[in-house]
Amino acid sequence: MAEAPADTFDMRESLCGVDKTALDAALHRAGVPDKQIKMRRQQIWSWLYAHGVDDFDAMHNVAKAVRAGLAENFSLARLDVAQAQYSDDGTRKWLFRLHDGHEIETVYIPEADRGTLCVSSQVGCTLACRFCHTGTQKLVRNLTAAEITGQLVAARDALEDWPTGNTSNSGARKITNIVLMGMGEPLYNTDNVIAALNVMSDGDGLALSRRRITLSTSGVVPDIGRVGTETGVMLAISLHAVRDDLRDELVPLNKKYPITELLDACRAYPGLSNARRITFEYVMLKDVNDTDADARELVRLLAGIPAKINLIPFNPWPGSPYVCADWDRIEAFADIVNRAGYASPVRTPRGRDIMAACGQLKSESVKQTAAVRKMAELEAKKLQRPVV
Repeated sequence: MAEAPADTFDMRESLCGVDKTALDAALHRAGVPDKQIKMRRQQIWSWLYAHGVDDFDAMHNVAKAVRAGLAENFSLARLDVAQAQYSDDGTRKWLFRLHDGHEIETVYIPEADRGTLCVSSQVGCTLACRFCHTGTQKLVRNLTAAEITGQLVAARDALEDWPTGNTSNSGARKITNIVLMGMGEPLYNTDNVIAALNVMSDGDGLALSRRRITLSTSGVVPDIGRVGTETGVMLAISLHAVRDDLRDELVPLNKKYPITELLDACRAYPGLSNARRITFEYVMLKDVNDTDADARELVRLLAGIPAKINLIPFNPWPGSPYVCADWDRIEAFADIVNRAGYASPVRTPRGRDIMAACGQLKSESVKQTAAVRKMAELEAKKLQRPVV
């Protein structure tokens, strides 16, 4: 008798990462009566996102018949960890393989007073920012809301960051902050990003403070106000230049939404105040954007905007056309900005040794997809059939 395959692909849809609307629909499919949907959703939501269970049978206060109906149609499968890397400085990077074989990267950065998870919103990127490694990888597709939230769930699994027993670990979480600064432009996937952020910040589940979630955009102006209204999270702008001609080169999206238009959208960001400042990210490139004149113009441009300016030493990657500004130049730049009244910390590079630093993320999806297709072409040639 032939042996069964060692690995059987689970065709069930995973509920890991879904929002309340999707969970309601799943409960309907599982045969839960309409009058019970709200109660069951609240129970399962808590098990999924407050306790991190990965088995329906662990949901002890959910009726056995409901658990069986859910298990028949759905799973609680996490994103598949294709690779995990560990930096000497404690940074972790996970390569997650999605259901269709594409891959994304997610990074965890531990610090003394926080633990930050850098989350991706797309497979690849369409913006082609010249200083960013991810920008050299073509856009494959948007992530679903569940895939965005699923990165946080999978990271908590890996870090053992769930409460144990009947106690809550909210005061001792390893992941305290979320930044959407991974692969992709979040505001080219706005609907899914908003849905995911609202799951992450839901007080009955994952319960991340909206003040500890930051969405970083290169400047998709029409959706900036919307994300502020619908999520209440913090905003970061990848600025990187103070002149349109240079920003057109570094961040090609600037040709569509130039600096003046972008900053007008920032001034109108919902809830903007000294307590809810916008972070402006500025990568320091030697002999490109690092002069005293650039610093003074940056101060002039941001006048009237409650802001913090993150100066980011350029993180090199293979084939990059730039090098990092000299340290004394970065310090001089920071001094001008500080004296104008803006906090301008210089971001300490983290995870460079595993290509996990800012601007270095790039999955292997493109290479692997090309390799798989090449193998298919060779097999098809042998069998004299077309590749589909």
